[in-house]
Amino acid sequence: MPVFEWILVLLLGAVALSALARKLGVPYPALLAVGGAMVALTPGSPRLSLDPELILALFVAPVLLDAAYDASWRDLKDNWRPVTSLVLAAVGLTTLGVALVVHALVPAMPWAAAIVLGAIVAPPDAVAALAVLRAIHPPHRILKVLEGESLLNDASALLIYKVAVAASVGGFSLTHAAPTFAGVAVGSVIAGLGLARLSHPVLAMIQDPPSSVIVQFVTTFGVWIAAEHLGLSGVITIVCYGLASAWRPGEPMSPRLRIPSFAVWETATLVLNVLAFTLIGLQLGPILETLTPARRLDYLGVALAVLATVIGVRIAWVMSYNSAIRLKNRLFGARLARRGMAIPTARGGLLVSWCGMRGIVSLAAALGLPQDFPFRDLILLTAFTVVLGTLVIQGLTLKPLLSALKLDPEDPVPGELKLAQERALEAALAAIQGETEPWADGLRREYAAALARTRAGAAPGDSMENLLRQRMVAASRAAIAQLRRQGQIGDDAFRQLEEEYDWLELSAR
Repeated sequence: MPVFEWILVLLLGAVALSALARKLGVPYPALLAVGGAMVALTPGSPRLSLDPELILALFVAPVLLDAAYDASWRDLKDNWRPVTSLVLAAVGLTTLGVALVVHALVPAMPWAAAIVLGAIVAPPDAVAALAVLRAIHPPHRILKVLEGESLLNDASALLIYKVAVAASVGGFSLTHAAPTFAGVAVGSVIAGLGLARLSHPVLAMIQDPPSSVIVQFVTTFGVWIAAEHLGLSGVITIVCYGLASAWRPGEPMSPRLRIPSFAVWETATLVLNVLAFTLIGLQLGPILETLTPARRLDYLGVALAVLATVIGVRIAWVMSYNSAIRLKNRLFGARLARRGMAIPTARGGLLVSWCGMRGIVSLAAALGLPQDFPFRDLILLTAFTVVLGTLVIQGLTLKPLLSALKLDPEDPVPGELKLAQERALEAALAAIQGETEPWADGLRREYAAALARTRAGAAPGDSMENLLRQRMVAASRAAIAQLRRQGQIGDDAFRQLEEEYDWLELSAR
């Protein structure tokens, strides 16, 4: 079967797996990982490979930008201590633990290659984490800690990864490692913020949705490539660029641009995950075929040992940190960044320790290794095993674990949403104060009723007027569809009116 036909089949399979995941209430990356394993075992699957230098930019840059754009800067600042402990300590300890285990099991593997493997499997993945966590609705503070971790830990892991890869080819000096880490981190932050400021005026000038989306993707890849050419961290630069872009100065993006842009980015994230799991599956197939049964068992044993190490190190570190914080709170009292934030508990620590799903970043980093890298086959197999194992073992058991722990939901979003809706409706009423025209009176009554519903705890759009609007839009759609069938209007007029009714229907919900 030609490669293009394989891609079409795989994309349709991904849609089916996503639908199955929604029906079962499980994260879709877990089923994609299973699908990737099936591809690896499918006879006659095509041989497909990409340039290693292209893989990280292609798969990681847009996924990280999408996650960074949706991240909450306020919540990152509020939870910087636990996030930092996971981003630095947990990633470092996992990398070290995996390197020690692998080198003990495979003494012939160079230390640099063992550290590369540790860095590959160290960071939990942003997309996998969000897909799992948003489906199970954990406490708000835990969700934000895990979102921040999955967003930033790729930077620390990939810095270690790059240094270790350089060491394996003889381009590394231990005396220059610490200054390199610090300089790269600071330079990447400055570059990300600066590039965001430079790109804002350009993006603001583009009002055509297709052109805007294209420029958004081109800019994303351009930021990554520029950072790499400057010797900086593409991950840190992209994350800072995404955070700054979400807080762009001046006028916000218009709804006509924002709605299609968000839809395209969500689709692109799914497609990139599908391609990443498929690509590693296609590369694992030939690897498994060339291994003898004995070597295959040896590699599988190493992979399972690494999987156990990854899970065990995270549990050990998170629970140790959690115990230290709870002890500090008992002795000196808890200091929270904002009123209403939840205090760390042992049950919350247990949930965080079990949220270590790996995903597309680990796959892309493994695929990005040079073809002649030492023990590349073992590293690819181990990386996929860790991703598959964490997604299936942890991803599919998080929901029952959360139910068993009976954690307080502690969700400030409904209260903040109510506050924002009230202030917005009050501002809207103030904007037409003094207007005496009949249409202003109608708007004033409508918005005053919405404000009253909001203060009573109901949704502001939950009104009989909106229900009637929806019925009216449905009747209008039926009328123009009949005119089209009768040939009284053409497709151009029909499509233009259809778009207008789409906006009317969205505004009435």
